[in-house]
Amino acid sequence: MKLSTLEAGLKSRAAAAFALEEGAIAGFHLAAPPPHISADVSIAWPIAGAKLLRKPPLKIAEDFKAALGPEWAESANFGGPFEAESVPPGFVNLKFSDAFLFEALRDLEAPGCFARPEFKGEKINLEFVSANPTGPMHLASGRGATLGDSLARIFRALGADVSTEFYVNNVGKQVELLGLSLKARRDGAEPPEGGYQGAYLKEMAASLPQGSADWTDARFSEYAVTEMLKLHRADMKSFGVEFDRWFLESELHAEGGPKKALAALKERGMVYEKENAVWFGSSTELESDDKDRVLVKADGRNTYFLNDIAYHLNKYSRGFTRLIDIWGADHHGYVPRMEAAVGALGAGKGVFKVIIHQQVALKRGEELVKMSKRAGDFISLKELVEDVGTDACRFFFAARGPHTHLTFDVDLAKKKSNDNPVFYVQYVHARISSIFANAAEKGLDPAAGFDRAKIFIRPEERALMLKLLWLEKTLADCARDFSPHHLTTYLSELAALFHSFYDKCKVLDPENKEISAYRLFLLRHVQAIIAKGLRLLGVSAPERM
Repeated sequence: MKLSTLEAGLKSRAAAAFALEEGAIAGFHLAAPPPHISADVSIAWPIAGAKLLRKPPLKIAEDFKAALGPEWAESANFGGPFEAESVPPGFVNLKFSDAFLFEALRDLEAPGCFARPEFKGEKINLEFVSANPTGPMHLASGRGATLGDSLARIFRALGADVSTEFYVNNVGKQVELLGLSLKARRDGAEPPEGGYQGAYLKEMAASLPQGSADWTDARFSEYAVTEMLKLHRADMKSFGVEFDRWFLESELHAEGGPKKALAALKERGMVYEKENAVWFGSSTELESDDKDRVLVKADGRNTYFLNDIAYHLNKYSRGFTRLIDIWGADHHGYVPRMEAAVGALGAGKGVFKVIIHQQVALKRGEELVKMSKRAGDFISLKELVEDVGTDACRFFFAARGPHTHLTFDVDLAKKKSNDNPVFYVQYVHARISSIFANAAEKGLDPAAGFDRAKIFIRPEERALMLKLLWLEKTLADCARDFSPHHLTTYLSELAALFHSFYDKCKVLDPENKEISAYRLFLLRHVQAIIAKGLRLLGVSAPERM
């Protein structure tokens, strides 16, 4: 049984016991108690329910404990009665039966075991990275790629239908400057003002095909974008990220997307004309933005804003129930106007979500590496991956919430010791593989059954069992906060519990095959959860290290 199933059952019991609608106790949830509390889960709802029920929290806790008697636990098929206690100021603490723990672990083996009802039927478009095709991927692109790809995997594990997308801005002034910069490098000249300085353009110019002397400026831009996209695709593939779609802005213009968006906004009365320009009246009709925005300039050219609205209308028209965009920190000010625009297109509340991730600083030794993208003086994502590996990059990028600044410690990422968090977690998976191989040599079957009645669960074993059950709630926390950092923390804590268990509990004992089979059963689940968690982060689970 999953913890979410147990939580739902306990919530229903609370509603029945206090004659409440379940909507009135929406804040009811299970939590892991602090280490000094001898319990498996804790329920704090009686404290929140005191105002609603007009009773002291401790009295509510006592009444709820009484409602969780053996008869109810048996009828609810929760693997036998719970040990329940009510404690000040109003908590109900539960301790599970051994039967519940064993059955719950076996349930983790089922496909789709982490799917939750609230994600059923959810169709999510998750757009991330979407780096301009004007230069190599940089470190912030890697952070955005890790964030987006990990969230896509997590949402899928929770039962959502997710489509990942990379939007390519292959139209506009930046692309024109890229082509002119490439042309200048071919001619041995400096790029034009505002152009691109990176050495990558010199390399591209050196490999231009014969006949490029006759190219138009537009042809240089087209060629440069095509070559940069090849590099971007290769970078993402080596980083373990496969997009379901690479959406070209030129596709949007070819189908008349901006005109459709403008017509949709006009139909909703969100557009007006002033000073020969067309404006979006976001400040007067919606609360998201602080001022009105130009959609079509006085000279008849579309703004980037209108093109972006058209792109989101395109997403919305494809039947997605939720649009999630992941942007870099430099786009923070753009969020309110896009929220206003998507809202004006008729999307309901909660349909559109923007996640802003902060920049990445690189640390070597005690020094921070100085970087400037405009000057072409920066460390590319490809260089970092070649230096420390994809696994370290993705785990480190995922280890902090997107709203926090990240300093990437290169020396730590390369360490082959427990100081390195990704090594610390991966080592557990490899160590358990070694234990299984050793078991086979001793004639012990890792898949052998055992008699539960003969098993006494030690505290270190119980801690491991409980931690395994909390992965489902951890993934729900990742989805709630739009961040995989809860998962990296979870895996590190699970690894620490494994080491504590392994230090105190002998796994392989040919003289006691019952205990050996039980502990191998436990480690099989630990290894499977470690592998699952790492896979959701896009990190490998090695058999040997």
